[in-house]
Amino acid sequence: MSTLNTTSRLEKVLKAGHLGVTSECGPPRGTDAEEVKKKGMLIKDYVDAVNVTDNQTAMTRMSSLAACIHLKLLGIEPVLQMVTRDRNRIALQSDILGAASFGISNMLCLSGDHQSFGDCKQGQNVHDLDSMQLVQTVRYMRDEGKFLGGDAIKHPPKLFVGAAANPFADPFEIRVPRLAKKIACGAEFIQTQCIYNIDKFKEWIRRAVERGLHEKTFIMAGMTPMKSVGMAKYMKNRVPGMDVPDEIIARLAGVPKEKQAEEGINICVEHIQELKELKGVAGFHIMAIEWEEKVPEIIKRAGLYPRPQV
Repeated sequence: MSTLNTTSRLEKVLKAGHLGVTSECGPPRGTDAEEVKKKGMLIKDYVDAVNVTDNQTAMTRMSSLAACIHLKLLGIEPVLQMVTRDRNRIALQSDILGAASFGISNMLCLSGDHQSFGDCKQGQNVHDLDSMQLVQTVRYMRDEGKFLGGDAIKHPPKLFVGAAANPFADPFEIRVPRLAKKIACGAEFIQTQCIYNIDKFKEWIRRAVERGLHEKTFIMAGMTPMKSVGMAKYMKNRVPGMDVPDEIIARLAGVPKEKQAEEGINICVEHIQELKELKGVAGFHIMAIEWEEKVPEIIKRAGLYPRPQV
C-alpha cells in the first residue's frame, strides 16, 4: 500500500475558508531539472501549490508530469497541468494514473495553445477530448473508479480537479455560462486568465455569484505582474483573450524605464488587495512568468503571508 500523501493541501486550505494561493513555473527546454527545482524552491513557503505548465505556447519542454515529480520530491505540492492538444483518451488516462501513483493530488484540465504558436507547427492537434470532457474523465475515474471504457480501476486516482476560465474573451455574455458548464462537468477549483481590467472582472464575478457558482467551486483570480510597458503593450495587442486597459499602459509609461518593473509589482499588489475582499474570490493564482523571485514579495505585500496551517 502506498504511503505517499495524496491529500491536497490546496483543497484543505480552500475548504477551510482561507484564501488559497498558487503560483506556477514552466519546465525547462532540456533534461536538467535544476531549473524547475530552483523556481519551485523560490516560492515553496509562500504558496499552497505550484502549477507546472504543459508545453505552454506549444513549445516542446520537459513533461509536466516529470517536473511535478521533481517538485513533489522537494516537498512542494504541485498542480499538474494537462492539455488535450497532445494526447488521446488512452494517454490522458494513463498519465492521470501515473500522476496519482506519485501522490500528485491536484490537476488543472486545459485545451492547450494551438500548435501554430510553438516550435512544431506541423504537429497534429489531437483533442480526442476537450477540456470539459477531461474534467469529466478525471472525476469519473476518481468517483466511479472506472476507466472511460467501463473497466474498474484498481486504486482509483485521488485528485482535486480544476479548470481555467477567461472572463475577458469575446463574447463576454457567454463567459459565465461557460464557467457554469465547467463546474457542471466537475471542476472543483477555477484559475482565471490574468486580470488587468478590474471592472470587467468584477462584473464577471458578480454574474457568477448571482448564479451561485461561487458556492459550487473555488474561483482563484489570476495575477501576472507586468515587467515593462513593452510587456503590457504586447499582452494587449498580441495575446488573444487578454484585456489590458490603456490606463495600465499609461501608468507604466509614466515612470522611468528602470522603475517600470517595480510599478508593475505595485499594480499587481493593489489589484490583489482590491479583489481579496470581493465576494466569490476564493484565492489567487500568481503567474510571474520567468520572474518567480518576485512572488514572495507580492504575496507578503498583499497580506497573503504567512500561509495558514491546515
